Amino acid sequence: MYAPLLAHIARYVTLTPTETDILVSYLRTQTVARKDFLLREGQVCSASYFVLGGCLRTYFLSDKGTEHIIQFSIENWWVTDYASLSAQTPTPFTVQALEPTDVVVFDQSVQEEVFHRLPQLERYFRLILQRTVAAAQYRNQFLFGLSGEERYYHFAAAQPGFVQRVPQYMLASYLGFTPEFLSKVRAKAGHS
Repeated sequence: MYAPLLAHIARYVTLTPTETDILVSYLRTQTVARKDFLLREGQVCSASYFVLGGCLRTYFLSDKGTEHIIQFSIENWWVTDYASLSAQTPTPFTVQALEPTDVVVFDQSVQEEVFHRLPQLERYFRLILQRTVAAAQYRNQFLFGLSGEERYYHFAAAQPGFVQRVPQYMLASYLGFTPEFLSKVRAKAGHS
């Protein structure tokens, strides 16, 4: 059940079988039904989640009640609210399952103990956090540096699975435009 996470960790650091057993003893899994929530706005984020299967979206609501999707998370991706997790403050974000989703839960309450017992995991999470920050910076460049059409074509080329997997109005929110604009771009590109 933890094999995908252990394979992901092995891409960055080495754990012995004994260390793997130690790590697994601190983990648990959780299933989130389609449309259910892993985290809701106002809650304190208490864990980091590794997606074993399924798809999640992270979003916030504007003052006018408009949803703004900031992230999709699929298999082999981590999702959390780092600010809420580290400061133990309420999150402004909601994480919802778009499909039935299974996650590994790495509770904040045990993280320091795990890092003390398995210091190489601090390196793993540092590398994951660096990739997360780089992706956020790249997304900002993408949102502010490309036209709407360019954003769609770039995203469709870089993440083709999402174009079919995610509802069109959610994809439009993530790309920063209206569903109507996305329909026009897709029609022009020959997608239905």
